[in-house]
Amino acid sequence: MRGLYAIIDVTSAAARGVDPILFATAIAQARPAALQLRAKDLPPREFLALLRHLVPLCRRVRIPLIANDRADLAALAGCDIVHVGQEDMPIAQVRRLAPGIRIGVSTHNGTQLARAIADKPEYIAYGPVYATATKSKADPVVGLDGLASAAAWIAGAGIPLVAIGGITLDRAPDIATRASAGAVIAALYTSDPSDFAGVTANARALHLALGGSEVAPELPSEHSRMSGALS
Repeated sequence: MRGLYAIIDVTSAAARGVDPILFATAIAQARPAALQLRAKDLPPREFLALLRHLVPLCRRVRIPLIANDRADLAALAGCDIVHVGQEDMPIAQVRRLAPGIRIGVSTHNGTQLARAIADKPEYIAYGPVYATATKSKADPVVGLDGLASAAAWIAGAGIPLVAIGGITLDRAPDIATRASAGAVIAALYTSDPSDFAGVTANARALHLALGGSEVAPELPSEHSRMSGALS
């Protein structure tokens, strides 16, 4: 995993008047390292429906689809990975519930990081590196020095480190020298809710700045098809 770890937060998208499926399609054209769907306020059935819509899209462009929190829904939808936080289902329990699914985990301090390393997940997220407005109860900022310390600690474990919290295009080069990937929500958006070409451009720029590789898009007509289906 290297480059942009794109997060589609359904609540944030709704507040901006952005359709999450079209938004995901735009991001997928940039071929990021991963795409996560976060839908904390949606009923489970609606969350599952969105996941099932995104699974074939992500498989087509060969990027992993990650479901936030819900291992059961991730397994039902056929997602590649489920992401859990410190207040979600423990990794051992996730593995019992959905033995075929890979797991990523958020950490915010040394104790959590050490426990995560012992659990050997697919990747470990660490932060917030910068202050963030996308979480109502954010943990204390760890800063670039804290991220560098986490990277040094995790290096021998062979587990990718994903930086989280307040990452923008300007900050991305500093993240790229300290982590395998950077998780981004807000910096993916444009000021125009219908500017999906701008979203693709933002995602591509972030992916490259975070150390990802340039890959030709594989969805040349997807937006027109999706727009017609949803109009």
